[in-house]
Amino acid sequence: MSTTPTIVLVHGAFGGSDMWRGVIAKLQTHGYTAVAVANPLRDLESDARYVAETVRAVDGPVVLVGHSYGGAVITRAARDTSNVEALVYSAAFQPDEGESSFGLAGRFPGAKLGPDTTTVVEHEGEPELRVQPEHFRDVIAGDLPEATTNALAVTQRPVLQKALTAELSGRPAWRTLPSWTLIATQDNAIPAQAQEFMAERAGSHVVRVRASHSPSISQPDAVADLIMEAAKAKR
Repeated sequence: MSTTPTIVLVHGAFGGSDMWRGVIAKLQTHGYTAVAVANPLRDLESDARYVAETVRAVDGPVVLVGHSYGGAVITRAARDTSNVEALVYSAAFQPDEGESSFGLAGRFPGAKLGPDTTTVVEHEGEPELRVQPEHFRDVIAGDLPEATTNALAVTQRPVLQKALTAELSGRPAWRTLPSWTLIATQDNAIPAQAQEFMAERAGSHVVRVRASHSPSISQPDAVADLIMEAAKAKR
């Protein structure tokens, strides 16, 4: 069994696993194996089970990484695994028991993700959210080229509303596992103040990057460096 952690990457709402492309490239040049999970974006509990199953299939230790809503997912999923050694949050939610992603985002001023910037469509009887294309750049990826954000707006993966409103059940994994947090200071989806609050509460090792809500795309080296810091700390 390898003692070098495998890096399991979990994207958030409105994104996909290809958002980690630049991060994966740097991790691989430094000898790390990475697994990018296709987060179902259906419901916090079922999404967490899906991620936990992926983690348990890894032979050896894991550093579990979450972006945005993916942070809530890894906070729940890590409780159901025995091989996660560290958590990394990249512009992500770090909920405590009884808290939801939407609730945390709205606790501090500055969040632009809401009824004015999203479209709701019924999917199998459940409200499903998409960011309106004209607002995608401002809300999600203001530091990327316009052509890139235009493409991301079209290829975004919608999320069921109940995933973002679901409250975390049970003790959060960050209470028992060490965590590292990248705070995106120009984030319009999760205000930086909210990220600071969550990271301080969790006792996370913190780095701050001048980035939008998409640091894995705009600042992949910074994200990869933080992940490797977490991975080396456990070896």
